[in-house]
Amino acid sequence: MRSNWKALEADGAIGATSIEDFISKLEKPRTTWMMLPVAFVDGMIEKLSPHLEKGDIIVDGGNSSYRDDIRRSKHLAEKGIDYIDVGVSGGVWGLERGYCQMIGGPDAAVKHVSPAFASLAPGVATAPPTEARKGHETTAEDGWLHCGANGAGHFVKMVHNGIEYGIMAAYAEGFNILKHADAGKHQRDADAETTPLRDPEAYMYDLDLKEIAEVWRRGSVIGSWLLDLTASALAKSPDLKEFSGRVSDSGEGRWTLEAAIDESIPAPVLAAALFARFSSRGEADFANQVMSAQRFEFGGHHEKTD
Repeated sequence: MRSNWKALEADGAIGATSIEDFISKLEKPRTTWMMLPVAFVDGMIEKLSPHLEKGDIIVDGGNSSYRDDIRRSKHLAEKGIDYIDVGVSGGVWGLERGYCQMIGGPDAAVKHVSPAFASLAPGVATAPPTEARKGHETTAEDGWLHCGANGAGHFVKMVHNGIEYGIMAAYAEGFNILKHADAGKHQRDADAETTPLRDPEAYMYDLDLKEIAEVWRRGSVIGSWLLDLTASALAKSPDLKEFSGRVSDSGEGRWTLEAAIDESIPAPVLAAALFARFSSRGEADFANQVMSAQRFEFGGHHEKTD
């Protein structure tokens, strides 16, 4: 770890060996920015806040729940410390492309930290202008936006990630259908446990998925950066054999659905995408066992093995 610090210092960073040392090297009003997994945020705030004073700022750039932001901001406000929540999107490519930032917090604190937001953002040149807009209305065109009071930034990022789940699932399901377009070439068992393929001649295609992903990147209605990444993955490994298919979720999809329920907003696509991730991890296995047992009980159906 120390060698990493030294490398960063060589690039111009100012090193610190403890929280106390870190705080002492900041200019007042001091701004501290956390990029931590959700489970560690409260603990870090408790370590930082005793060393801060009125007018200082804590920024949470992780994927916290917006409800936690509301609670934390109230707690820190009692000490005169401002809290800013920043939903950050860009992944590992953000270092090259810049980071889209969705921000919640007090106006004055956000304004104070705005040079950092602007520095990290992708910039206006990274996307063509929206014709219907009337000039540079907000900083949104630069790639960062003050969305509202505390929690608003992570609320917007939460829904962003819920949408991400749905888009990823749509691509995945579509490519899976393409992958099995040769179903007519494979003999199916003829028994009571197997649905016959009605028209095998309709499924005789050997499709090159990496080339389909590539052609879709150009002029297609479904073109996107996620499609670009999918094309990259398929070009590197057409069968994706190094991946088990176990898909994690870090909370935002769940929180998006909670908000949809509270708001009485239907979100069937986002719900299906989240539940598909649960299934990918084997969390539907017992339910499938129950159904298999039920079929055996009512019809004597034995499980088939592949």
